[in-house]
Amino acid sequence: MSSIATSNKLKEINAHKKKINWGDVPAIYRMVSTSLSDLEGILTHGFDSAYKHMLNKENWNLLAFEASKNSQGQIECHKKPQIALRHEYNDMGYELHCYPVVNGEIIRHSLSDNDDCPFVLWVPESMQMLFRINSLVAFSIFSYQSGDEADVALLKHAHYRVGQLITTLSEHFQIISVKGYNIAEFYQEIAKKGGDILSLDT
Repeated sequence: MSSIATSNKLKEINAHKKKINWGDVPAIYRMVSTSLSDLEGILTHGFDSAYKHMLNKENWNLLAFEASKNSQGQIECHKKPQIALRHEYNDMGYELHCYPVVNGEIIRHSLSDNDDCPFVLWVPESMQMLFRINSLVAFSIFSYQSGDEADVALLKHAHYRVGQLITTLSEHFQIISVKGYNIAEFYQEIAKKGGDILSLDT
């Protein structure tokens, strides 16, 4: 198999997929690729998202973590608000879930105007799921059973892209825990043997 560097952009992986499949790209590949394309611009797209909402300090409870606005109106934080993350897999695909941490406790219910909550308002129904990669579970199984090098490269890209987004969160929040399998670990659980997508030369 020819080598595809993990640093390749999504469009290059997609182009390689089309090349080795003579332009016949399976629908399940397109669904995952489209979701990843959305993730590429999650902070730059005009529409709002739960992830973007999380990073907007206007939504933060300034009193909870000793934050204030300077003379230029910019928010300055003296300590990071605490959150917990969880990798979730279901019939829809892969999701990254977030939970605020209040006084050392992971909160899974709604909170409003709580002096200790990192956010002025926390609504799990609209804020807990930060983003989704559609059909990733089915695609991971497909990739192990009959996938090609472009499929594995797309899974790698998904793994690293999610990792980058978590790193961005860690720059603003104190992440006290990350539960569940990451995408590479999930693939390994499917494969059991020879399924380490991080060490394959693809």
